[in-house]
Amino acid sequence: MATTHDVLEQLQADLADLAPDGSTVDRRQFVFFSLIAAAASSLGAAEAHASRSGAAARLGAGAGRLRALLQQPAAPIELGNGEPPAFQFQPHPGGTAAALAQLERERGRAAFERRAFTVEPWTGPVPTDDEAIAFLPAHRLAALIRARRLTSVRLTEIYLARLKRLDPTLLCAVTILEDSARREAAQADAEIAAGKYRGPLHGLPYGLKDLFTTKGVRTTWGAPDFQERVIDEDAEVVVRLRAAGAVLVAKLATGLFAQNDQWFRGRTNNPWNLTQGSSGSSAGPGSATAAACVAFSIGTETQGSIVSPSIRCGISALRPTFGRVSRHGGMVLAWSQDRVGPMCRTVEDCAMVFHVIHGIDEKDPSTITTPFQFQRAVALGDLRIGVDPNAPKPLVDRLRELGMRPKEIGARPTVAGVGGGGLNVEYAAAFDWYVQRKAKEIGLDLNALPAQPAPTPAASNTNPMAPADWNPRFVNGRTVKAFEFLQNQRRRYVLVAKWGEFMKELDAFIGGPTADVAPNAQTGHPCVVLPYAFDVPQPPRPPQAAGGAASPAAPPAAGSAPATPAPSAAPLKPQPICAVITGALYNDDRILSIAHRYQAVTDFHTRRPAL
Repeated sequence: MATTHDVLEQLQADLADLAPDGSTVDRRQFVFFSLIAAAASSLGAAEAHASRSGAAARLGAGAGRLRALLQQPAAPIELGNGEPPAFQFQPHPGGTAAALAQLERERGRAAFERRAFTVEPWTGPVPTDDEAIAFLPAHRLAALIRARRLTSVRLTEIYLARLKRLDPTLLCAVTILEDSARREAAQADAEIAAGKYRGPLHGLPYGLKDLFTTKGVRTTWGAPDFQERVIDEDAEVVVRLRAAGAVLVAKLATGLFAQNDQWFRGRTNNPWNLTQGSSGSSAGPGSATAAACVAFSIGTETQGSIVSPSIRCGISALRPTFGRVSRHGGMVLAWSQDRVGPMCRTVEDCAMVFHVIHGIDEKDPSTITTPFQFQRAVALGDLRIGVDPNAPKPLVDRLRELGMRPKEIGARPTVAGVGGGGLNVEYAAAFDWYVQRKAKEIGLDLNALPAQPAPTPAASNTNPMAPADWNPRFVNGRTVKAFEFLQNQRRRYVLVAKWGEFMKELDAFIGGPTADVAPNAQTGHPCVVLPYAFDVPQPPRPPQAAGGAASPAAPPAAGSAPATPAPSAAPLKPQPICAVITGALYNDDRILSIAHRYQAVTDFHTRRPAL
């Protein structure tokens, strides 16, 4: 017959065996059953019964329940779209610490201090025509506002009117923020009049890609499921721009879940050629900026989503080095590739905006602060600039006239086996919560997924969770083995290291118009887009690999595949034709300075679409 003492000893042994340090058992339940064990010590052995009735029986039942409870693992916490993984991508082959040490050696510690960005004063008469004002570069508008020759209120009204008039044609805006924009503009004018000037963005109306959160304003991600959703917080880029005095006038269209230029209202269009989409996924920022519906805009890129719409719409833009701008509050596609950058009408505008938004943010563990020293009159002969044989000749020739001493370069490094597998895993992880939800809605067993059809242009424009049309970005990654994912990341590091060696003797290089988009999405290098000609655009081509050849290993770009023109008998009209200058890691300031030298002596960026 088991005595109370026997049961007590057994239960204490169970507690010791089943609840070691680090147990995931609910602490209150564990304490409760521990108290049962303690209470047993007050029961005399003489009071024990031979049967399993009474206190001893209840104590034995409690021990069994405790054993079952402790052996059952706790459910994992639920994850949404934003929580980052424990590992972070570091674009420098030697790691972030090595990159900082190298930059300190090359530029000095003082270069890390953020200095005031000044714009040249306005000279001459002020345009009186609203359209002429609307198309002025942002840095020229800043000069007018600072000199109090133009108010933020008037400028805001100009852009609000253009948004309301042109959006039905362009489909570039998701939400036009009339009331809050007017309040912010009036506040900016009052502060400037009182001598409280915050800097060159003070009073400038801008547009934000609609995958960033904004308090009290819907954030749709271009998806029908979320077209009325409000995430009540401000993304970090919104916080920084508001602190600089910028006025948010519109949330701008993003392709469905940041893919291409199709969203729940239709296709965002290229202002220069309305039979074309504006490309994606920063479709709204590209279209609205080219049409002068905003002074500047903020876009994002995973694999071409800043570069592609900027080329399509003929504007200037910066895809920064990975980690230079906080992504907090933005929709996640890939923690190791997503980037945030300015999309503007001039390169100097990009420098002015980037000066405000770059830098470390503890809410985004990928961020880093490195020197940013934009030079309007940079000595091109002092920079090591490579030129690919496929580089645009007009751009190269003019830069040569301005002092560039080009160094011929050949094919860029490639590594077999680095492709969409790892990227698809990140997509799938970031959107697991949504996939789970949609699977329940359509009665799909995620443990028995159907075969994945090859993506088609038509498929990319439909609901990614429709039973007949699986979006590979959210689904394919669910079946990749952990071993394969890790091997892919190891090959990616080899690619990063090879690019580090290739760029060792270069500050920047000029490749083909769409070259290097896919590999640099993997390596984190920056690039600037700028117009270099005015002509009829060529039909869109697939993104090119390093060296200018079409990349067979490149996956369908996340939101970057150029939009296919709609069937039309109308020929395409001339528009600005763009080139790309790629920089060494953290050389965002130098590539902007190079591009600005070109824009200072050309006028392709000043052309206006007829709307």
